[in-house]
Order: sequence, then C-alpha cells, then structure tokens
Amino acid sequence: MRRSTLLLAAAVLAAAAPARAQATAEETSAEIAKARTELPADAAKVLFGGVREPAPLAARSIGAYSRGCLAGAVALPVDGAAWQVMRLSRNRNWGHPRLVAFLERFAEKGRRIGWPGLLVGDMSQPRGGPMITGHASHQVGLDADIWFLSMPTHKMTRPERETISAVSMVKMATREIDRSTWTPTRTALVRQAALDAEVARIFVHPAIKKVMCEEATGDRGWLGKVRPWYGHNYHFHVRLGCPPGAEDCKDQDPVPAGDGCGADLAWWLGPEPWKPSPPEKPRPPVRLTDLPPACSQVLVAK
Repeated sequence: MRRSTLLLAAAVLAAAAPARAQATAEETSAEIAKARTELPADAAKVLFGGVREPAPLAARSIGAYSRGCLAGAVALPVDGAAWQVMRLSRNRNWGHPRLVAFLERFAEKGRRIGWPGLLVGDMSQPRGGPMITGHASHQVGLDADIWFLSMPTHKMTRPERETISAVSMVKMATREIDRSTWTPTRTALVRQAALDAEVARIFVHPAIKKVMCEEATGDRGWLGKVRPWYGHNYHFHVRLGCPPGAEDCKDQDPVPAGDGCGADLAWWLGPEPWKPSPPEKPRPPVRLTDLPPACSQVLVAK
C-alpha cells in the first residue's frame, strides 16, 4: 500500500517536472506554450495560469495544498536585504501574507548563521491554483521553494535571474550527497526554517535528509519536519501550516513523532522507492469545478 501510494504521488510530481528550478525562462516559456496547446481552454491550469494579478479580496488560503486557490495574495518583493527572487518571468512570487512574512524573517535568520542570502524560487501564482507547468502543490500560497545555491553579493540582473542554474546537492546517479557542493551551513539553514512554529514540513531529497541526520547535534526535534521526497536536490520546499482560524484551508496530518532518521529514511535510501512503475493512463485535467467552490469567485474577482 505504501509503495503504490507513493508511486501515485510520484507520478503526479513527474508530470509536473518541466518547471524545474534550473529551467531557464526560455525553456519554461516553451514548455508553457506547448502545454497550452494540449490542454482544454477550461482547464484550471489554463485559467489560473493566465491571471497576472491577485484577487482583491481578504487573504485566504482555500482548499488543499494540491487542490485549491488563494485570495488576497501579496508579492514577495523581488529584492530584499537578504533575498532575491529568481525566474521573475514565471510570476510565481505570490503568497499568503503569512508566507511572505515568514520568508522575510527567515532570510534575516539565515544571515545570522552565516548564509549570504536566499534565492527564492516558486511560491504561488497571483491567485494560486494549479500551474500550467511545475508543481502539483503550491496552490494555496503556503509553499515556497528556496534554492540551495546562496545569494551572490551583487544585485542580479533580470537576465541573470532567468538563466543562472541552481546547483544539485546530490549525485543523482548514485543518490548520494555531493560533498563538493554540500556544506553544514545548509543544514543549519534548513534547521532555522524548521524551528519556525508556522512551518509544517520541509521537503528535501532523501540523501539530503540523511546528511542532515548525520550533522545535526543537540535537540533533534526539528528534523521531524524535514521530509524525504523525490526531487528536491536543487532546492528545499518549505510548507507552512494553515493559518489559525482558516476554515477553508485543509492541513495535512501532523508529521510523525521523532526525528525521521530511522526506518522511514532507510526505506527511502533503499531500492524500493526508485523501482519503475508501469505506465498509467493520462488523467483528465483538473477543471474549475474540481476545485473548492470559492475558487470560482477568486478567479473572477475584480
């Protein structure tokens, strides 16, 4: 049961792979154009992916991380004292105000432990919802990808932000940590994120979780929030819990107790998760009617 559930989730993520962190603006644009020709005009991906501005409504995360939308989004400024936003052409630096506030304070905490600054990848679209290319989640304004590559000392130009590639921390052929790119400061950085009370989960490649388990000292409780998952070798994916009192927002179950460095991680490091699965029939695209009813109002709000 566990393998079939994970492989189903992996298939969803694999279908979402094109907007990978290292794809350039030109590559992403081509992928989006191709996807548009293959999707019906009323696909939720097309509808939400075509909106350039947020819904002028009260801030509200609606639905589940992988099936929802976002009202009253705010944009993370593209430049901050301790961060820069990447891949600006995607217009995915939007989030619930709580996510933006988290990123601003997390960037400052990173500076205090010696991290030069954050390179922020995809957050959400202006009104959340499914993306034409990219993620299965990131739909309710509570998810953010942060590159493992640190911010340079200069303010990057737009062309730089569109073309510079993220750097893998993992030797993907062997699924082992790449010691030429990994540093303990990256463990310390993820720890700072995990210690934030609003953070529910942080997704990383299993090899990265393994090295964090090896490097962590003292209180190891924060490691429980760091979850091994497919991909995530170029960046870590921070997910906040639903805001207090947000009745329309659907949280995940809490992470299991413990540091997650035992049997669960051992399974991910073994051969089972990586066995190829038989091909599945293409799933029909998600329509607006498949999302929570309130998302219809979010989509058309002016």
